[in-house]
Amino acid sequence: MTLSMTGFAAQKGQGAGHSWAWDIRSVNGKGLDLRLRLPDWIDGLEATVRADLARTLQRGNVSLTLKVARDSGEGAEGARVNEAALAQVLAALGQVEQAAMAAGVTLAQATAADVLAVRGVLDQAAADQDTAPLRAALLADLPKLVSDFNAMRAAEGRALQSVIAGQLDLIASLVGNATTEAAARRGTAAEALREAVARLLAATDAVDEGRLAQELALIAVKNDVQEELDRLAAHVTAARALLAETGPVGRKFDFLMQEFMREANTLCSKAQSLALTRIGLDLKTVVDQMREQVQNVE
Repeated sequence: MTLSMTGFAAQKGQGAGHSWAWDIRSVNGKGLDLRLRLPDWIDGLEATVRADLARTLQRGNVSLTLKVARDSGEGAEGARVNEAALAQVLAALGQVEQAAMAAGVTLAQATAADVLAVRGVLDQAAADQDTAPLRAALLADLPKLVSDFNAMRAAEGRALQSVIAGQLDLIASLVGNATTEAAARRGTAAEALREAVARLLAATDAVDEGRLAQELALIAVKNDVQEELDRLAAHVTAARALLAETGPVGRKFDFLMQEFMREANTLCSKAQSLALTRIGLDLKTVVDQMREQVQNVE
């Protein structure tokens, strides 16, 4: 099944005296780029989450955000704001905002929860608070988030697969039309070649027969498009096989699209007829459209 690199999922949870909200989203990318925004006061959380995502995902620019808040009434009396740390964070935020304004960049407004999530701003009653129960609760919540995320990527992948399959059918049809046109062109091409040779012989007293044979052979090779048509047909077969695979095929598809375009360009350069040139241009258009879709395949 084809998977898309575009996806989104969100989830809320509660446990161990806290509530939290997950948010994960991704867009296409050449490799796997994981950008995690997790509370740094929960020991060992980021390393585990990063490893879990790396086992599941192969490609894409993936952003995951987790916001955690202590439940009211759950030891809230043991928590207090560290005023010195808060002042430093607010001063840093002000400096960042001024730099952004000077650069003409608009930043999203930071919330109180964002500020409290910074290490040191909120002091707990116990400096060495055990975050293991909270970490375990969060990690138990992660598989459902990833499952929903992959379900959306799979749905997007099914849509991609349908579009690409239709484009491959169109390419196969155009290759068939080009084969028919190339066969019809052979008679006129041969006649044009004979006329050119006759004019050359009439205008020249002595012609090197060996050199003439070489030139005719070169002209025949340059005008023969059967090899390009055979390769295009083979590429269609290979692409359909990739669509049927279960693992990540995006990189293979990227390479195959380069080969599709190479053969379409060569076909246009060797067309020697208006009808075949039009078919070649239509091929290039479809290949370019398919390449846009392939860029989203994992």
